[in-house]
Amino acid sequence: MRVHIGGDHAAFELHQELLTFLADEGHEVTDHGPFEYDAVDDYPVFVIRTAQAVAADPGSRGIVLGGSGNGEQMAANKVAGIRAALCYNADLAKLAREHNDAQVLSMGGRMQPVEESKEMVRVFLATDFTGEERHQRRIDMVSAFEADGTVPPLP
Repeated sequence: MRVHIGGDHAAFELHQELLTFLADEGHEVTDHGPFEYDAVDDYPVFVIRTAQAVAADPGSRGIVLGGSGNGEQMAANKVAGIRAALCYNADLAKLAREHNDAQVLSMGGRMQPVEESKEMVRVFLATDFTGEERHQRRIDMVSAFEADGTVPPLP
C-alpha cells in the first residue's frame, strides 16, 4: 500500500521507527518530513503536505504524528476530502477504518509505546471500510457539508 507519513519533533523517533517498519512490511512510503530533528518545528508544515498527498493519491493512506496527535489530526482534517482519526489503540484504528473510512491515522508519539503504535498502524492499513449504508450515509453528510455547507436535515 502507498503510505504518506509526516509529523513533528515530538514524534520524530516514532516517525523514524515507522519508516523502517512500513518498509519492512512491504509498503511504498513517502516521507513528508521532518527529515531531521528540530525541537521548534511546526507540525502543520509537514502534516498538511501529508494530508494533501493522501487526498491527491486515491487508495493511499496517511499517518500523521505529534506529541499527542491532537493538533496533527486537526490540521489533516482541514484538507478537503480527508478524514483523519486520532487513535490511541488498535481498536480505535480499526473502527476508524470500518465505520468512518478514515484515510489518515493520527497518533501521539508520547501516548503509547512504539510496539503499540506499530500495531495500530498494522491494523489501520489492513482494515477495510465496511461500506455499510449507515456509515456511508454519515460520511456523505459530512462530505456535503464540507463541499457546500449543506447541513443535514433534522429527523
